[in-house]
Amino acid sequence: MKSNSENSAVIDRRYNKWLNRFAWLTCVATLLLICSGGMVTSKNVGLAVPDWPTTFGYNMFLFPVSKWVGGILFEHTHRLMGSVVGFLTIILTTSLWLREDRRWVRNLGVIGLVGVILQGFLGGLRVTMMKDEIGIFHACVAQAFLGLLVLIALVTTNFWRAMTAENISAGRTGQSSMFRMALAIAIAIYVQLALGATMRHQHRDLAILDFPTANGAWIPDTSAAALAKVNAWRDARGLSDVTAFQIWLQMAHRFLAVIIAVAVFAFALRARRDSPRFAVLRRLSILWLALVICQIALGAWTIWSNKAADVATAHVALGAVMLSFGVSISAICWRLLAAAPQDAPGGRALPISA
Repeated sequence: MKSNSENSAVIDRRYNKWLNRFAWLTCVATLLLICSGGMVTSKNVGLAVPDWPTTFGYNMFLFPVSKWVGGILFEHTHRLMGSVVGFLTIILTTSLWLREDRRWVRNLGVIGLVGVILQGFLGGLRVTMMKDEIGIFHACVAQAFLGLLVLIALVTTNFWRAMTAENISAGRTGQSSMFRMALAIAIAIYVQLALGATMRHQHRDLAILDFPTANGAWIPDTSAAALAKVNAWRDARGLSDVTAFQIWLQMAHRFLAVIIAVAVFAFALRARRDSPRFAVLRRLSILWLALVICQIALGAWTIWSNKAADVATAHVALGAVMLSFGVSISAICWRLLAAAPQDAPGGRALPISA
């Protein structure tokens, strides 16, 4: 049997520093692309360029810089950034197939390539078909794509290959519980991002303009009479009318934010108890909690500023970062679960696919 030092040497030889750095670069570029998309939606300039894949009849890459003005600047820049991310994803996928020894990781690269191609077509269809539903789907796929890239970047680190469960206090049952908890929170965050995307694409203005109350009450009145009064008030101020569905959609977004905050807090306590010597997981969970607090503050600021473009975009971006943390923590818990000792006496850890 090989010693730990010999195993470490094998791990070091398999680790490709430049491949991992390129994977993280692609993640950063994708996050910037999501920020760009959020700015386009927040400024309501998604159709500033009415044609696709051309830009006012020009080849996208040859469109004169002198014409990058107003909403065209944001929409055209978003298209160019999407092309950059697509190019980076092609290189990443190719590099994984040439350099990566684990087939499942190479397959993740292929899924990412399919995802970025799908995103390009969805973006184009959003312009040509002018349907909000496509914009919502486009936003949701973007978040899932970022999560996939973060997973690829994580599993190509030397940290991932060297990870063991020797610093985990909980047995396999406890580690399984932590994994399920982290995964459930990550899924809840993704649902929350989908709710936010639906809100942004369904109406130009906020459905509820006050926080923490909702139209002056803790539970909004959405009866026909109350809606008529609210919409009359909004019409007098040049705001778009709202429906009961739009109001309850925003309320669902608020309720889920509270649930996620409580769940992340509980997970951070769990990680502190069951992983006292595993500093990475403990620190990630604390940062995750800090992100939740900042995200709630940004959500409130978005409402108080009447959805100022820069604040709303920061809210979208931080949501993407929160999902990335959820994906990373869930993946780490899964890997530790595979290495955790059986709870039964004499049990052994399961083999891990590095």
